[in-house]
Amino acid sequence: MTGSAFPAAAFATAADSILRDTVAADPGVSGVVAMATNRSGTVYEGAAGTRRLGEEAPMTTDTVFALFSTTKAVTGTAALQLVEEGRLDLDAPAKDYLPELGRIQVIEGFGEDGAPRLRAPKRDITTRMLLTHTAGFGYDFFNATYARLAAEHGQPSVITASKAALATPLLFDPGARWEYGSNIDWCGQVVEAITGERLGDVFRARIFEPLGMRDTAFSLSEAMRARVAGMQARQAEGPLAAMPFELPQEPEVQMGGHGLYGTVGDYMRFIRMWLNDGEGEAGRVLKPETIRMAERNHLDGQRVTMLPGVIPALSNDAEFFPGLPKSWGLTFMINDAEAPTGRPAGALGWAGLANLFYWIDRQNGVGGFWATQILPFGDPASFGGYLAFETALYRALHGGA
Repeated sequence: MTGSAFPAAAFATAADSILRDTVAADPGVSGVVAMATNRSGTVYEGAAGTRRLGEEAPMTTDTVFALFSTTKAVTGTAALQLVEEGRLDLDAPAKDYLPELGRIQVIEGFGEDGAPRLRAPKRDITTRMLLTHTAGFGYDFFNATYARLAAEHGQPSVITASKAALATPLLFDPGARWEYGSNIDWCGQVVEAITGERLGDVFRARIFEPLGMRDTAFSLSEAMRARVAGMQARQAEGPLAAMPFELPQEPEVQMGGHGLYGTVGDYMRFIRMWLNDGEGEAGRVLKPETIRMAERNHLDGQRVTMLPGVIPALSNDAEFFPGLPKSWGLTFMINDAEAPTGRPAGALGWAGLANLFYWIDRQNGVGGFWATQILPFGDPASFGGYLAFETALYRALHGGA
């Protein structure tokens, strides 16, 4: 599909209306940025509302967001580069690269005294398991066992970006099932161990520079900080409240699972690379055969399941396309049947905790990103706006109203 072939005017009219309506709704969002791209370039960019709750400065398309788990695909890309170079074997024990992964135990519950009951895992963790969320790690906001470790045993949150935050037990033997969690933070540590560099330096040299991503990093530059969006919390009765928030700016661990800040425009460049078989705007990032390998289902009989909101302030119960089968590639969710939005079977996508959502449709050569900064995850106003945005793109693509 060429840039001229995309029905940009029809989609822009619909998308502008969706952004305005999502801000004006009650409850709505205070501000949003959304963009869509095809293989040739960005075909829509829009912003509505304000950058910070209660302030007059408008939301703009160059606003900087805490990207949360949309970081994961960038880490996955860095790992795939090492696979291409023969430096990383996805099916070798990950402890061969990062010995501390060999010391992680499985938690089987808690004793009468409340102490965790631990045992050795039955098999080694591999990097493929880390990339597919089958290694056994979880998150405290999606898993009651981890939430108890935090509440009763002082297990630090991953938001602290500390080594202690990563030192959680496995919830099950590696490979046994799919459980969304800190797996790709660990994968980032594997990348660092192989390259001998910090993850941000790896990203900058091997991904951001070839893609022209100048506004994405683990730490905010002065210019980025001046454009950063404010975080908000959805109150039980519906309205939003400003929420002081900033990820650690000099983190002990640059967290490959959630630690990046960036703009939606930069992420469009990343999505286009995946649409264009690994070719970036200033150089190749991945080989075409690597892209084709990564977009396939890499689960071994496991299924992607609903994310239960264990900590209500951070997440509601959340699931993309309930009732539809979903699998996992390297490192995206794959919808295995056509979605109600019009997204075809086999497309890629995922999200970030503060209600950021993206998808990559290699079949049609389109993708998009919707960004807000609202907790908890699965916010009906933001998520509903995103689904309307994606639906409008496919209606325009197929000549609908």
